[in-house]
Amino acid sequence: MSQLEVTLTCIECGSGIHVHPSREAKNAKCDVCETLNPVTFNEDHEKGIVKDCPKCGRKDFFKQKDFNRKIGVGLFVIGAVSVPVFILLDVGFPWIYSVFFVMVFLDILLYFILPLVVVCYKCQTIFRGVSNIDDIYGFNHEMNDRIVYSDHDFQGKQLDH
Repeated sequence: MSQLEVTLTCIECGSGIHVHPSREAKNAKCDVCETLNPVTFNEDHEKGIVKDCPKCGRKDFFKQKDFNRKIGVGLFVIGAVSVPVFILLDVGFPWIYSVFFVMVFLDILLYFILPLVVVCYKCQTIFRGVSNIDDIYGFNHEMNDRIVYSDHDFQGKQLDH
């Protein structure tokens, strides 16, 4: 059995649904609204290999650090708000620089600590514990825009100019 964990977004309420792949599963039930979300897992998913999305069926994925975006925005806001506060309190520039260096240190620390996840461009399904993660490319803005805004299907091939 694979270590793969899949996080789907509920089609009804938008909550995260955490499931482990099983070919027998035809639906993933939302714990919040109890809506059944259709899924199609295959043998690759059970082995931890991501080649197609069990939610939307697409083959276009990217990898990124497993970082909670709300925490990232929170850290940015803390850094952005603390500088004007230190200026108003007239504590001097060493304190302002120290806030900057603390934020940079936290960013670097998180970069090295956090594992990679794979994300579906189309439906934003997240895959943790992917065994073929080295085969997945990083985020590509042009691919994302073409998929999201014009429903282009790259069939799993990387866009390269």
